[in-house]
Amino acid sequence: MPRMKPILFAIAAGLCWGIGEVCTRSALHSGKVGPIGAITVRSLVAIPLLLLVFWLMTRGAGGLKVEPALAQAGGGTWMKLVLGSGLVAGGLAMIFFYMGLSFGEVSVVKPIAFSIAPAVGVTLGWLVLGESMDARKLIALGLILAGVLVLTTKGAPPAEPAESAEPARTGMR
Repeated sequence: MPRMKPILFAIAAGLCWGIGEVCTRSALHSGKVGPIGAITVRSLVAIPLLLLVFWLMTRGAGGLKVEPALAQAGGGTWMKLVLGSGLVAGGLAMIFFYMGLSFGEVSVVKPIAFSIAPAVGVTLGWLVLGESMDARKLIALGLILAGVLVLTTKGAPPAEPAESAEPARTGMR
C-alpha cells in the first residue's frame, strides 16, 4: 500500500485539475473575467484552505503526517520555495497557463502544459537531483509527448468534394 499512496494522491490531483481547468476555461471564455482575475480568485480561495491544512498538519491533527514548521527551513530551502515553487511554478506558470486557456481550448492547452511539466521534471530530476534515468523512462516520455502531439494537432484537412457534372444552384427559393 505505501507505493499506492503517491499514485492515489496524483490521481486525485489530476481529477481536481481537470475539473478545475474546465471550469476556468468556461469562465475565461464567458468574456466576463480575464486570466489574471481568474488566477487571483483561485489563489484567494486556495490560501485559506492551504493555511488550515498546514496548521492541522503541523499539529498532527486527525492522524495527519506531522509537517515540519517553516521556521526550521534554512536560507537555501526558502530560496527554492520562494523562487522555484512560488515565483516560477505558482506565479509565472499559472499566468502562462491561464493566458493560454483564455485564448485556446482546454483540450489543447492542458495536455501541452501537463506533458511539458513531467518531461522537464523527469529530466531535471535526473540532471540536477541525481534521480535515475533509463530507457524505460525515455520511452515513456517520448510516448507522452507523441500522444500530446497527436491529441493537440489538427489532422489533414477534409478532402474537397469532387466536382459534380451538375452545376451548383445559386439563389434563394
